[in-house]
Order: sequence, then structure tokens, then C-alpha cells
Amino acid sequence: MDRNLMLAIVLSAAILLGWELTFGASQREALEAARKAREIELAQQTGQSVNPATGQVTDPATGLGGALVTPQTFTSLEQALTGGPGRVEIDTPALRGSINLIGGRFDDLALKKYNETLDKDSKNIQLLQPNKVKFAQFVEQGWLLAGVQTSNKAWILTNGSRLTPQSPVTLTLEEGGVVFTKTISVDENYMFSIDQKVSNQNTQAVDVTPYGKVIQRGIPLNKKGSPILHEGAVGVVAGKAYDRKYPKLADGKTVDQSGVGGWVGMTNKYWLAAAIPPQDREFAITYRNIGTEADPVFRAAYTLPVMTIAAGESQTLKSHVFGGAKVVDILKSYQKPVADGGLGVVAFDKAIDWGRLNFLTRPIFFVLNFFGDLTGNFGIAIIILTLIIKAFLFPLANKGYESMTRMKKLQPKLEKLRERHGEDKMKMQQEMMELYKKEKVNPMAGCLPILVQMPIFFALYKTLFVTIELRHEPFIGWIRDLSAPDPTNIFNLFGLIPFDPTTIPLLGAFLGVGILPLIMGAGMWFQMSLNPPPPDPTQRQIMAMLPIIFTFLFAGFAAGLVIYWIWNTVLSVLQQMLIMKKNGVDIEWKERFKIFFPKEKTPDPKSSN
Repeated sequence: MDRNLMLAIVLSAAILLGWELTFGASQREALEAARKAREIELAQQTGQSVNPATGQVTDPATGLGGALVTPQTFTSLEQALTGGPGRVEIDTPALRGSINLIGGRFDDLALKKYNETLDKDSKNIQLLQPNKVKFAQFVEQGWLLAGVQTSNKAWILTNGSRLTPQSPVTLTLEEGGVVFTKTISVDENYMFSIDQKVSNQNTQAVDVTPYGKVIQRGIPLNKKGSPILHEGAVGVVAGKAYDRKYPKLADGKTVDQSGVGGWVGMTNKYWLAAAIPPQDREFAITYRNIGTEADPVFRAAYTLPVMTIAAGESQTLKSHVFGGAKVVDILKSYQKPVADGGLGVVAFDKAIDWGRLNFLTRPIFFVLNFFGDLTGNFGIAIIILTLIIKAFLFPLANKGYESMTRMKKLQPKLEKLRERHGEDKMKMQQEMMELYKKEKVNPMAGCLPILVQMPIFFALYKTLFVTIELRHEPFIGWIRDLSAPDPTNIFNLFGLIPFDPTTIPLLGAFLGVGILPLIMGAGMWFQMSLNPPPPDPTQRQIMAMLPIIFTFLFAGFAAGLVIYWIWNTVLSVLQQMLIMKKNGVDIEWKERFKIFFPKEKTPDPKSSN
């Protein structure tokens, strides 16, 4: 395997990734549509029971119910927030919304600091929505009393009128001689604290089971799953993360675990809704689709062991609900021990999909975050990160570039071998290996910089893709979002023509070539021109096409990733040019930039006569 073959493998992997990101989702949607045609209810398949009057599905293993799974007409958010026994307003520096007195559930929550688009007038992100909205999501914590939950009961507001960081509220419910009380408070960010109390006013003992659940109706925005991103049920039990993507949950793939310390929730790319039990008690989690294959209703829930409350006695516990953005510093602040000002939530930052390369993605993020906060510009942070990575890999890259430089010096001798042996490729390969051995050149050494760069490249790609800190972060000029592709486009003359080439079916995904991808392609072409050409003509043609292919491929990548690759290429070219000069190898500027150096005319011999 030589350097060119290795590059071909890398190219193939990149093309497969691009194909998956571009066409994979649509293919999965087609399969999903075919699967939905079967209309087989998971409730019947898994032994779940459905109340014919209400459509309420109940899991016999836990006693937990969920959202209505019978067909219904969905309403708008505004309509869903009207009617019923009332709501308790939520107003904090980061959140606005309301608590539904039905079930005492959190089903209306908008994030004040995040908009749907770059337009400042665009709507805030609506994280939680009532059950009657199409893609409803809500969080609820309560008690199972004799196997019947308090989910659909109307609670009464008995203290406070508006939930703010300075003013908690208290909700009360009486059911079967048992009084349930919730005192809810909220911090400046996204965490709600719930002090729960249950008092038995009966003459006999009662059994109650504390629970928490997060409900998600349908797959949000028809997301069928990304190969590099987890969206769906997620949680931690005893420090270990357990997740299940939406499509797998829809297919009936469940999760059942138990332990001490953790949480459960539903996560999308940047947002999380989670129910958090007391961290010092054993609890069990379940992930279920309590709807149907065609109309899935996802539930991530926890239950604590049954608590027996004697007549005239009470029990209390403290739990939490999180609804907000997955900001790393905020998540980690809740992980801190209570003595240090935190809540002791176990492994809360695992809500972020760091991926299998987390040993790279985590440090890459913390470097970016540090320099982003320091400079106030994450684009500059990416440039500084590139310098750090380049310095760390400098010795290894040096060996690779020195090897390629020596290979370039051997080109005249290699050309003579090709001329001498012609079509006898076996003999030519033997002579080449002897020449490499004699000159102490390792042709594989040139692959080292590429091989080492690829994991770092994918780790940075993952970091830019999943961390909210880079969402809507500008760099310079036209780059207003480092987590999104370059918005300019060569095919509409960078906006002069009122036409969006990316809307063209099939080909549109590859027609978003902006300024940054063009600069990257040019830099890649120049860097490759410094390397020794492949001996095989076919390989030479493939290598010549790589800059063009990568230009189109990188067009769909985040602008921050393209900036990294451009700056890395610039530094690599400078390093390689210095090594070439040190080894006495000419760069041959006229050969590389023929357009700027017209070929001199050969004198006509007849004219001299």
C-alpha cells in the first residue's frame, strides 16, 4: 500500500460520508414510509393495555402511562395553551412558559437566549409543548398510588402565583385520602427543583411509587437519525450512559436498567429535557414507544422503589427537571457535589453526544471554548487550535515531509527505471524497492501526516456539529455561523443571481460551493503539487481530481471545519517548502503557475537565415 492508495481510501471514506449525510436520510425516510404502511400497534405487540375511553396506554411492568395514542386532531401551540384548569407562568432570565395544572407537568417552555434562525426577530426555540401539539414534548414527576398515577389529575395552586428564581410555587392534589404536594423552584438557567411530599390521611397504610417521565410525540422535524448524532432517549444509570435513537425506539427497541445516581430524558441536537431522581436512591429507567409504529409516542421514565406510608404519616423527596440548552459549562456545574454548590447529578454532561472519539472531542472542545471566551471569536479559536495541533504533530509531520522531499529528489531516477523496464511492472517494482533501500527512503512515511490528521479532523467535525457553543457564532464578514456551511455560492455568482442552486434535486447538495471551499481546494491543489507525482498515470489523474472533489465535498461542511482545513493546509505548505529548501529541492514556480509565466517562444531557425 503506497501513499496514493492510502489517499484513495481516504477519498472513498469521505465520499461515503458525504453520500450518507446527503442521501442516507431520504433513503431511510422511504423505508420508514413503507414500514408505517403496516400500521401495527406496539401496544398490542408488547402486551401494553389501552383504555378505550381515553386512549391512555399503560405499561404493566411499571404502571406508567403516557400521552394519548389514539388518533387526534393536533392544534397550534396557542390553542393548546388555552382552557383547562389553568397554568402557572414561568419567567426567568433564560426561560419563559408555564406549568400545566393537569398533572402538574412542564409542557410549555421556550428558551429566551436562542432563536430558531440568525434573524434576531425569529422565534425563540420552543423546547416543550403540550400533548395536543403535533410534536409534543413534556416532563412530569409524580407518584403512583396503588398502581394509578396522578398524571391526568388537576392540581391546585396553593402558594405563589408566578414561578421565577425569586418566587417558588406550591401545587397540591388530594386523591383517595392521600395529599400530594409539590413545591417548585427554578434557578437562573434551566434547572427546576421539586420538593415533593405525600401525606397519608387514611386509617391504613398506602403504597406509593415516585416516578418521572419525559414524553416525546413523534420524531421531531421528521428526523430519522444521523450517522454522527444521537437524537432520542438518553440517560445515565450508575454513571453509565444508555441511549436509544428515535427510529430504534419506534421499532420497539427498549431499554431497562437500574442503579444509583443518574437521570433520563429526551435529547435533540442542542436541547435536552430530563427528569432527575434523587441521586442517592436506587431507581429504574425504561425507554418505550407507547404509541404505534405509525404514530410513535416515546417515553423515557424512571421509577423509585415502592414506599409504604403508614396512616397519618408523610414522606418527602427532592427531584429535579431540566429543560434547556446543552451548554457544557452549565451541565458540568450541575454535576458538582452539593458541597461545592452543585446538585451532584451524575455524568450530566453525557447528554452531549461526544462520540466514540470522545478522548479527542472533549479536549478539542475545551480548547476551543477557552480561546473562544478569551478572544470573543470562535473562528480565531479554531485558528489557535490549528496552531496547537500543528505544533503537537510537528515532529511526525516533519518525517513525512522529509520522506516526500526525498521521494521528489528520486523522480529522475524513477523515470529512468520506467523507461528501462517499460511494461515489466514486476521488475520495475523490484528495482524501485532496491532504490528506496539504497537511498534510505520509506515511501509509506509520507502517509503519516494524513493518517494522524484524519481522527483529529473527524473529532473536530463532531465537535462543531454537536456543541451549542458554536451555534450561530460568527467569524468575519459573510461567515455568520461557524457551525453551518459557507452561505456564499459560486453557482449564483455569490448572490448576484437570485437563484439557489442547492434546491436542484439530487445535485443540489453538492452545489453549495462558497468562497471558503474554493480557497480550501486551491490550497489542497498547491500542496499536492509539492509532492512527488504518482508513478501510475491513472493514479496521477485521480490525484489531480482530488482537490476538485474535496472542494464540492467540503461545501456542505461547517464553515469552522473548512477554516481549520485551510489554515492547516497553509501551515503544512510552509513547513513542506522549508523542508524542500533545506534538502535542495526546487519548487519550480513557473511549472506550477504556467498561467502567470507564458511559455517563451522558440526562435524560428528560418528567420535566422
